[in-house]
Amino acid sequence: MVTYDEIKRDPAIKTYIAQADASMAALGFTEHSFAHVGRVAAVAGDILAELGYPPRQVELTRIAGYLHDIGNLVNRVDHSQSGAVMAFRLLDNMGFPPEEIALIATAIGNHDEGTGVPVSPEAAALIIADKSDVRRTRVRSKAPHGFDIHDRVNYSVTKSETVIDKKSGDIWLKLEVDPAFSSVMEYFEIFMARMILCRKAAEKLGLRFKLAINGQELI
Repeated sequence: MVTYDEIKRDPAIKTYIAQADASMAALGFTEHSFAHVGRVAAVAGDILAELGYPPRQVELTRIAGYLHDIGNLVNRVDHSQSGAVMAFRLLDNMGFPPEEIALIATAIGNHDEGTGVPVSPEAAALIIADKSDVRRTRVRSKAPHGFDIHDRVNYSVTKSETVIDKKSGDIWLKLEVDPAFSSVMEYFEIFMARMILCRKAAEKLGLRFKLAINGQELI
């Protein structure tokens, strides 16, 4: 079985992730490179691991998380679908069995809030991990006066963590936000669709999605 570590070491995959992020930089988007996909892979896998899913299913979810944004090198529009097709070819050539390719491609193809639906546990975990990666270090610009609303919201987040409370059945996105750079209202202005998708993803996993900013429950 091909492992997650082997996926991370693959030269072609490294090239595709780097080029996808270069395209995103040219379009003015926040960081979508190895830091982002590595964090998404870790959080997505950890969600299923904490909920007791089998180790190989957890590893496949990490692989989906690592590959989820490669479609951005084709085009930002419909990048989840093009990324799923790219992942299909890559994984097929690496000898993954069809049932594993199917799980990964399904998760990648459903992670974007424009068209995605949490149709599987892998897709649900990937959605939550991807949409919860809000942090200062994703902002490329170093000059606050040049920030757009996405830069301001990301830059304002000084700490972000995803926490499962199995006793209550809640999964929390807990953010610490510096109001000097962005307001809570701006967060909801750009992330409302993502939070709704996270709610649906949590329900797929038998959980309730909760959002707390600066210790105050908002969802």
